[in-house]
Amino acid sequence: MDYVEAFRDIKQIHAIKKYLKDHSERDFLFFVMGINSGLKLNEILEIKVHEVLDKNGTIKDFFLLPAYDQHPEKQIYLNAKIKNALAQYIQVSHLQSKDYLFFSPKTNKPITRQQAHRIIHQAVDALGIEGKYGASSMRKTFGFHAYKQGVSLSLIQKYFHHSTPSETLKYLGITKDEGIQTIIDVNL
Repeated sequence: MDYVEAFRDIKQIHAIKKYLKDHSERDFLFFVMGINSGLKLNEILEIKVHEVLDKNGTIKDFFLLPAYDQHPEKQIYLNAKIKNALAQYIQVSHLQSKDYLFFSPKTNKPITRQQAHRIIHQAVDALGIEGKYGASSMRKTFGFHAYKQGVSLSLIQKYFHHSTPSETLKYLGITKDEGIQTIIDVNL
């Protein structure tokens, strides 16, 4: 597997979002959810519509990610960016509650991992963004920007199920020499 990096530049993130929104609401939501939730690719692809909606059809603040392998179940926060993208996507796509959120119209199953990587590669290539990026870049982007905004490394490490802080730093592409300016914005 090739190593991919996080999207560090906010302008690039906005450009990718605009590109994807112009091409596909599904792909836009896929990217927004990936960079704002920190979920693994397989976790994102398995989400069904009913998991993110309550009984009244309103988007939840949290949804429960079921336990799998050695990972316990956990609550995933749906921030305002995800909720807005979800609302738009669900409105235009006419999804049923049992549908996969990121379904392939050809199979009615989730898009494949290969298609997920293709979505990111096409956006990056179309925008001329230099570097090695793929679908895993979304998770790394979440972690990198969380760290940069002051979330403790130990929380990110726990969220990503890494065994050591150095493993998390390496995963995020952060070296000890790198001077990352952390912004802790309480905004009371």
